[in-house]
Amino acid sequence: MATCRNACRIPALILACLLAAFPTVAAAQMRIKDLVEVEGVRSNQLLGYGLVVGLNGTGDRLQNSPFTQQSLEGMLERLGVNITGLNVKTRNIAAVMVMAELPPFPRQGTRVDVSISTMGDAKSLAGGNLVATPLLGADGKIYAVAQGPVATSGYSVEGAAASVTKGIPTSGRIANGAIVEREVDFDLDALGRVRLALRNPDFSTANRIAAAVNQSLGAGTARATDPSTVDLTVPAAYQGNVAALLTRIETLPVKPDQIARVVIDEQSGTVVMGENVRISTVAIAQGNLTVRIEETPQVSQPAPFAQQGQTVVVPRTQIEIDEGEGRKLAVLEGGVSLRDLVNGLNRLGASPRDIIVILQAIKAAGALHAELEVM
Repeated sequence: MATCRNACRIPALILACLLAAFPTVAAAQMRIKDLVEVEGVRSNQLLGYGLVVGLNGTGDRLQNSPFTQQSLEGMLERLGVNITGLNVKTRNIAAVMVMAELPPFPRQGTRVDVSISTMGDAKSLAGGNLVATPLLGADGKIYAVAQGPVATSGYSVEGAAASVTKGIPTSGRIANGAIVEREVDFDLDALGRVRLALRNPDFSTANRIAAAVNQSLGAGTARATDPSTVDLTVPAAYQGNVAALLTRIETLPVKPDQIARVVIDEQSGTVVMGENVRISTVAIAQGNLTVRIEETPQVSQPAPFAQQGQTVVVPRTQIEIDEGEGRKLAVLEGGVSLRDLVNGLNRLGASPRDIIVILQAIKAAGALHAELEVM
């Protein structure tokens, strides 16, 4: 618990502290279903272009969004209304992109959620309704049709001299807003071989998954072909019933492994370290020179009823210099664990930004035995 209290001073290392304090959690076994994806059992992205109507004057300006006007004319023409050549000035309509994710094995009539984003200069989709919009897959075929009231998580209010915007009112969602019209052809039971794709590729994890499957189903059933793939031969007892085979193996426990990695996000100052990170013996000194200049001007006035004198501003400047004298050289012994590395950085009083520089310097010195990934 002392380690965690120290790490709280450096928010960016809270996750690393937890991993060091509870090593049994990091080393715990996981189910195969949490480590892999079955090849062919996947979702598909759908995309469509549509119109949202019923907006309260917050839609596109037709003179600025010609695609909105063309879509409006095309839609009304299909409904038997011809407005071609007319000067339409409505602001109650907006052109939008409609996106959805088609889940594996969708059946006709299944409903899926859709996300909606404006394309023109509409200010809000609040209160709008999406007109029936076909959603297409990568092959250009229509797989679903979306329609319904749009729910937004923000709002925008403006007056003559001020405006207030909360959230993103130009994006929204429709829960269960699309109905699947076409099914994706994929016969799982017809497969003679099943390939398991690892979410985090690793040779050790792939071989452990294959060993666990072979122990359950018999030797030679599964083999790791590369760090990302485990090839599984469907046993005779499960021919024509691959779903039952996957049900049997997906709950088998496996202890995953991974390479030592340090991930750095320089923009936010976030540092995340895996439990296998090790360093060689290295001495670290960290200190910053901080100069703070504070101006507090004062007003000087002549005494009451004085015959001479004038009011003037007298400058007052205060300068403070912090050379980081309280920070000392620290030595981290070779082969230290993540817990020791966190404690050592805490003793230096390093901030998340300082830790990023320290880790990069340790890596440059050849003392950091881990992959350093900068986002």
